Amino acid sequence: MDQDNRATLERTLEATFRSDFEAAGLAMADDAVVEWPQSGERIVGRQACLTVYKNYPGGSPAYQLRRITGGPDVFTVEARGDYGGEIVYLTSIVEFREGKISKQTDYFASAFAAPAWRSQWVQRVDAV
Repeated sequence: MDQDNRATLERTLEATFRSDFEAAGLAMADDAVVEWPQSGERIVGRQACLTVYKNYPGGSPAYQLRRITGGPDVFTVEARGDYGGEIVYLTSIVEFREGKISKQTDYFASAFAAPAWRSQWVQRVDAV
């Protein structure tokens, strides 16, 4: 099941990142829940989730997948998003039940400039 769930997640992310929400929705349970703790929002049900995704002002942000870890039923997704020039990092915890995504919890963090005081000890990996 681990490989099946991971393959489903990969297909779903590819569809989501190209704004093909109908294809992405195929992997969601009817009673799927998406939570955004930073804004205190919970979206309940596949159709409600798809409606929110489709109606994002200005179109869906451009995301790049960084990595997927975990399994067999709980995965962590890391991605980098471009919201019209504002870079945002996303971490999603994606939970499966019976081969479908049952819950997704998304955490968003805006990019910020590294402080100069620690520059002698760190390496830069991404441009802000």
